[in-house]
Amino acid sequence: MNATTARPATSQRARGPTPPGLPGQVVLVLQGGGALGAYQVGVYQALHEAGIEPDWVIGTSIGAINAALIAGNPLEQRIHRLSAFWRHVEQPASTAGPLDWLGMGNWVANMTTVMRGIPAFFEPSTAALRGTRANVGVESAAYYSTEPLRQTLGELVDFKSLQDGPTRLTVGAVNACSGAMRYFDSRHESLCVEHVMASGALPPAFPAVRIDGEPYWDGGIYSNTPIEAVLDDRPRRDALIFAVNVWHQTAPEPESIWQVMGRTKDIQFASRADSHIARQKQIHRLRHVIRQLTQQIPAGKQSDPVVKELSSWGCGTTMHVAHLLAPRLESEDHTKDIDFSPSGVKARREAGYSDTLSMIERSPWREPTDPIEGVVEHR
Repeated sequence: MNATTARPATSQRARGPTPPGLPGQVVLVLQGGGALGAYQVGVYQALHEAGIEPDWVIGTSIGAINAALIAGNPLEQRIHRLSAFWRHVEQPASTAGPLDWLGMGNWVANMTTVMRGIPAFFEPSTAALRGTRANVGVESAAYYSTEPLRQTLGELVDFKSLQDGPTRLTVGAVNACSGAMRYFDSRHESLCVEHVMASGALPPAFPAVRIDGEPYWDGGIYSNTPIEAVLDDRPRRDALIFAVNVWHQTAPEPESIWQVMGRTKDIQFASRADSHIARQKQIHRLRHVIRQLTQQIPAGKQSDPVVKELSSWGCGTTMHVAHLLAPRLESEDHTKDIDFSPSGVKARREAGYSDTLSMIERSPWREPTDPIEGVVEHR
């Protein structure tokens, strides 16, 4: 199936004016993290209620699913569709009994998910019964099938309106053969359910999804923090970027094998978010320096082709990055990303809502900034 249809490079997407007090386009960047993505629902709900709608949503894995639910629905339907998806994937509360006293109730519930899947999301794959060495093809080489997700997304996301709507959508996936990261962008091509499913195809749990003849996996195995998609975008624009992270890059020293397992997953999927932004701060600072140096060149020389080429590397845009980080729950462990219990989903959604309200109330992007800085962080 050819899932990508090229769009004209000059295509313009309808956009309303930037809301008062915001420094530019609003971009929502969503990490992957399975059940931890419930935090992102609370983030969007708070933005929505404050009248701050994203011009652009970028996501990987569960972040791509939440992003599609936002961008692929009209404003008045977005919260409803997000809530519907998360109701579909919630799993019954644990009935572990005495094991709850040992702090293993969540573990039992999560292991039930591992064994049975989630009816609206994924189910055990019959191909896996042939064993891990069986040559079943890349689109079947996984422990689960994600066909239930295809049906769920088909019911909750209007992919046709996505192409005509005001909100740009970008989802990240990695080519299973070349190992290269690719961002599928509705500004340049028509996106469909395969693009979203590919972004969430985490191996070896989920099978690769083929797009234009090539197999793709979850972008999180390459870069789980897709903020570089907006920082590298052209043409550059002033922006307010809500970077929503659900994995903790730093943490106390682990003291048990159980804690080591959780810490390893945190480090793996935090995906060097801080180093990405540090590099971009350096690059954007240099762009501002080039712009200021260009202004010192005599007017008579600014039309010189060489000067014009060199000065094109400069810019005066400012990107504000508002960091939001999901808190650790007291009972969570290394299986937290499959904790689809009603209590876990509710707690994370409420945390995202509360954290975002606090950020909006502070509105640190309204404070004066150093004009030489192109990327300004707010934590």
